[in-house]
Amino acid sequence: MFNLGDMMGKFKEMQDRMKVAKEALDDIIVESEAGGGMVRVRANANRKVLKITIDPDIIDKDDPEIMADLIAAAINKALDQAEVRGRDELQKATQGMMPNIPGLDLSKFGLS
Repeated sequence: MFNLGDMMGKFKEMQDRMKVAKEALDDIIVESEAGGGMVRVRANANRKVLKITIDPDIIDKDDPEIMADLIAAAINKALDQAEVRGRDELQKATQGMMPNIPGLDLSKFGLS
């Protein structure tokens, strides 16, 4: 039998778990590089860039596009890794909390 009170309690518990998990994402660090390590990026699983390190050898005032491309590539790799790690952590936090309802797509909420 369906019990709205139980469902609301589970929803509140899931919200609490998600909040704790999201806060923990700040401590999950990913690193990426581009150009054979000429550009390095550190980010956390909340998809925040923490540090960019650029090898001075790639700094060329006559061709700034190369450096810009390497920076963009390294940032995109780091943010992709951060998204995957963050989604995995949020799924762990809510595992078993949501019923398996066919057709219900929770992927936009970091759940699946």
